[in-house]
Amino acid sequence: MPVFRSLLIANRGEISLRIQRTARRMGLRTIAIYSDADREARHAREADLAARVGGPLPRDSYLNIPAIIAAAKRTGAEAVHPGYGFLAENAAFAEAVIAAGLTWVGPPPAAVRAMGDKAEAKRLARRAGVPVLPGYDDADQSDDAIAQAAIRTGFPLMIKAAAGGGGRGMRLVRKLDDFPAALDQARSEAKHAFGDNRVLLEGALLAARHVEIQVFADQHGQCIHLGERDCSVQRRHQKLIEESPSPAVDTALRTRMGAAAVAAARASGYVGAGTVEFLLGDEGQFWFMEMNTRLQVEHPVTEMVTGLDLVEWQLRVAMGEPLPAKQDDIRFNGHAIEARLCAEDPARDFLPQSGALARWIEPPGARSDHALEAGAEVPPYYDSMIGKIIVHAPTRDAAREQLATALDATVALGLVTNKALLSAVLRDEVFGRRGPTTEFLARRFSRWQPTPPDREDAAIAALLSADDTARRAGYGEWASWSNNPARLQRLRLEGAGESMDVGIENGPEGCRVHVDGEAIAVRLVSADGTRARIEIRAELEETVHYCIAGDTIHLARHGKSLALENVLRAPAARHAAGKGDGRILAPMNGRVAAVAAKPGATVAAGETLVVLEAMKMEHALAAPVAATVKAVHVAQGAQVSPGQLLVELQLAPEAGA
Repeated sequence: MPVFRSLLIANRGEISLRIQRTARRMGLRTIAIYSDADREARHAREADLAARVGGPLPRDSYLNIPAIIAAAKRTGAEAVHPGYGFLAENAAFAEAVIAAGLTWVGPPPAAVRAMGDKAEAKRLARRAGVPVLPGYDDADQSDDAIAQAAIRTGFPLMIKAAAGGGGRGMRLVRKLDDFPAALDQARSEAKHAFGDNRVLLEGALLAARHVEIQVFADQHGQCIHLGERDCSVQRRHQKLIEESPSPAVDTALRTRMGAAAVAAARASGYVGAGTVEFLLGDEGQFWFMEMNTRLQVEHPVTEMVTGLDLVEWQLRVAMGEPLPAKQDDIRFNGHAIEARLCAEDPARDFLPQSGALARWIEPPGARSDHALEAGAEVPPYYDSMIGKIIVHAPTRDAAREQLATALDATVALGLVTNKALLSAVLRDEVFGRRGPTTEFLARRFSRWQPTPPDREDAAIAALLSADDTARRAGYGEWASWSNNPARLQRLRLEGAGESMDVGIENGPEGCRVHVDGEAIAVRLVSADGTRARIEIRAELEETVHYCIAGDTIHLARHGKSLALENVLRAPAARHAAGKGDGRILAPMNGRVAAVAAKPGATVAAGETLVVLEAMKMEHALAAPVAATVKAVHVAQGAQVSPGQLLVELQLAPEAGA
């Protein structure tokens, strides 16, 4: 049986660190890989050895099979763990690892290939007696064949990429008129993401739950399940909150779903950790969706309710050992919930964010899987998920409140994140009472906006800004200095749709703050550039975390993460740019996935001009009004940065006014 002592982890970030922890505990030598964008990243620094595999783009590094195999050879690795994402479900990579004489920590390449093709996976599931939704998964991919299949299947239906998952190449179509455009979009996204534009169709269950079963198989013919996870809170078909057990699954249903998952795994000759995903209806009916042939992002919730280390199980199975437990040995205790912390703006259609994370403090009393630290760069080339926060409690209600409290206590400043949205979901009455369906987020939070800054927030931000100005000018702390000849400061702070005028005066009688003309009783007790003690009203003090970048102060207070910009010092042109002047600017770092705009063409309001891809998601930039395309400044495949001019429109006089 293969036994190895060194492990190369062909991934990055939090999953690399997660695998390193277990491998190190088992006495294995850990080897990381890194791209040029990750040279200083924690996962590279904390491994026993780290090897560069290429440039910042995934295709040059984390998807570069020859470079990873070469790194394994030159570092003396004996085994390779793919983590999740990137090459984790790539049969060619698994074959390359095995051909190089290394141990592959994953299922056999044939199983990866069979289950990675969603159409073949459905056929295997049917033959194994696992319920499958009606749809179309034939080889004929002509427009006519697929259109006819759509009519037979009926609407609503899902279009899915045959060669991938993770929400890429997936479209919900509610009526026939929308089908051709949705098919084009799904094919395009599938081609960009997986190099394969084949799709399949599946009848859509709009009020279903997404429930998956964790399975494990060894090389000796044993296969068991470790219970379910409910992953119904999703945006763009990508999960945000996962929990175990599901509030919709009882012991009898768990037994039936577990048996179906094991049957599907056996049908493919599976070995190792895998997840069989189902749609669950109101009456306990369930249907096979797909199988993920890897460890899942949400594996910690299973670990918490079972008390098992799934990475250790993976490594031991790869070493040829039998499963450490049988089905009857598995026990489920309490309730676990995981929230995915992502660098994205939920109030702007989950627009990805990249840049420096200026301030990071993980919450006490919760498991926090991440690779973050103050000053860490979040690159635009990879997934928007930057960490996971997981809790375990005796009951679901206790777990969700504990996780919401942990998110409130998490400090992540410098980038917009989805932290506040996650807390709001966990405290939502529908989420708490019945648990979610896959339409929950779209129905309950489609117009969600973060809590805007109040006047106390603005007063505190202004004081901290004044203190920073005084320190940089060499006056010392604003809080203790009263002879500054420029002791009166005026600011106009804007953030989260709010705008407030603030005046601060520091004199012999103390500091006075007015926000929009109202006196605010607030005093800066102490500050060090990252943490401040504030007196709010008389004899009531609180601690806030903050950082200042240019004219913007980032403030963490009462669970809120605020970014307030002093626009009195900001160039007016910067705020006017792109607003009604016909210029379409890049809202983020990303790659130009498609350019639909053509110089001289007439476009309608809402018509797509450019599609940007960032952090595994595509974002269409549309014409704000009817106009004529004056110039196009980018081409497909180009990398763009925030504020970069993409397209110029010639507006009608009234449109540009």
